[in-house]
Amino acid sequence: MRQIAALPYRTEGSAIDAPVRVLLVTSRGTGRWVIPKGNVASGLAPHVAAASEAEEEAGVVGAACPTPIGSYRYRKRRGNGASLMADVEVFPLAVTTELLKWKEQHQRERRWFTLADAADAVEEPDLRDLIRSFDAREFKAATRRATMLAAVAQKSRIPHMFGWFQRLLPKTGNFFELFEAHAVTITAAADALARLFQQNGGPTQDHIREIMEREHDADNIIREVLQTVRKTFLTPFDRSAITSLIGAMDDAVDEMQAAAAAVDLYEVTVFEPEMRDMAAIIVDAARLTCEAMPLLRDVAKNGARLHELTERLVRMEGHADDIHDAGIKRAFTEYGATDTLKFIVAREIYKHLERIVDALEDVANEIDGIVIDHA
Repeated sequence: MRQIAALPYRTEGSAIDAPVRVLLVTSRGTGRWVIPKGNVASGLAPHVAAASEAEEEAGVVGAACPTPIGSYRYRKRRGNGASLMADVEVFPLAVTTELLKWKEQHQRERRWFTLADAADAVEEPDLRDLIRSFDAREFKAATRRATMLAAVAQKSRIPHMFGWFQRLLPKTGNFFELFEAHAVTITAAADALARLFQQNGGPTQDHIREIMEREHDADNIIREVLQTVRKTFLTPFDRSAITSLIGAMDDAVDEMQAAAAAVDLYEVTVFEPEMRDMAAIIVDAARLTCEAMPLLRDVAKNGARLHELTERLVRMEGHADDIHDAGIKRAFTEYGATDTLKFIVAREIYKHLERIVDALEDVANEIDGIVIDHA
């Protein structure tokens, strides 16, 4: 999903280094601070559309630069519950007029912020960086940020050639953060999968698309894990345990994507009760996986709780197997003799649902192995 946004700004004074302020508005749904944005209107240049959004949402008029300063990503909640990724191109808008009345003045609040305060007020990390780098002074300050070792080197007048020493220091990696990020992705994909299977005749494309996006997010995370494993001197667990755990987690998301792709390919719009039940199990199994990941930071302390969670995951996999068998039997009884193609399609979807649960059981087994080795 592509959107455009305006970053309304003004300078406080005429000096070359005069401070810059930007205008933020509250969102209509959650009341959080955002910049005016919207979809690209047909027939309008992107910067013109951004200026139009600023006038409607923030009540400001000015000169919109046709060259964007960058872009950021966020997830947009749709009315049907889907959360889709949106890429937003940001155009700076030099404000010349603040309107006393505008279209959405009773739906939003507007406020001028310093660059630092505006960056702290917004939630999207990429937008935060864009705002901070908008002023030349802020950009230069960001480029001058030094590591602790570099600061010591500067104070002690050690030449920068000794930067090689920093590269020789042992690295421990950020594996726990990556595990947790992947678990969050699994949970989000599972939620989208459940919404997909609850449609029964309703539109499915938004939910299918969200699952695909979540799978791409997961691919980026596992890629970083595998790269970090190669670069890291000290790892919290055995390297094979790390790669096996993240691999099992990624298999679950991959199968969610495969299930969504099968629904899309065969244009399935009505789902059997057993399919919906398996999707519900997947949601709860993903939630347990998400709960387990932070506990890995201290396996010795959390070993008992981790074992409880993995036991539940294994039991849920057994229950899902029973539901899977019942669903296949129902499909064969209803369609086997009269609509072979429909039975084949149903069997294909059940296969992917079963593989998702199997992958989450594999995650439980990997966690159990870590607990046995380290608790």
